Amino acid sequence: MIKVSEFISNFPIDLPLITASNAWAITHEIKAIVEQLICDLDHQYEVQNGIAIHKTALVEKGVTLKAPLIIGADCRIGAHAYFREGVFLDRSVKIGPGSEIKSSIICSNSAVAHLNYIGNSIIGSRVNFEAGSIAANHYNERSDKHISVKYRGEIIATGLTKFGSLVGDDSKIGANAVLSPGTILDKNSIVKRLELIEQLK
Repeated sequence: MIKVSEFISNFPIDLPLITASNAWAITHEIKAIVEQLICDLDHQYEVQNGIAIHKTALVEKGVTLKAPLIIGADCRIGAHAYFREGVFLDRSVKIGPGSEIKSSIICSNSAVAHLNYIGNSIIGSRVNFEAGSIAANHYNERSDKHISVKYRGEIIATGLTKFGSLVGDDSKIGANAVLSPGTILDKNSIVKRLELIEQLK
């Protein structure tokens, strides 16, 4: 099993499913997880129709929000960002204008610049995605769209057709870089600008 705790030191969610599951199982069940977490939020959150926004968060004009969604304390969301179902943002996360986030967890103090896509992924703390970088979650070009991951030399089948990346704390993803579906990045990883990460050919 790939333990999220090996990649993210202070994971913000403490649920049995989280501690006992691979990253892709978490993203697969993320809608139910976020719905459960919303039920336990305190009065510092404004909750309406399955969307919870901390009172200290700033959401600019034109942002699309789809439930279930949690936006944590001191988050900053740029204009025209798009949140699809099942997103959890920990505290002090910055999402830039025009970015799209789907079925993902982004941990504290991480930044997604602008015009980015993060799909079905778990992103650690203090991670920076420069402009235009992508965490892809689906093999459009393959006839067999099931996703496998490579971890410590072992190839592990996820059984899913939608899974993006697990990105460890303090990693840096350069502008217009692409993380292919099933990418696993250790803490402090650096992906160069325009680089394609394809751990399984």
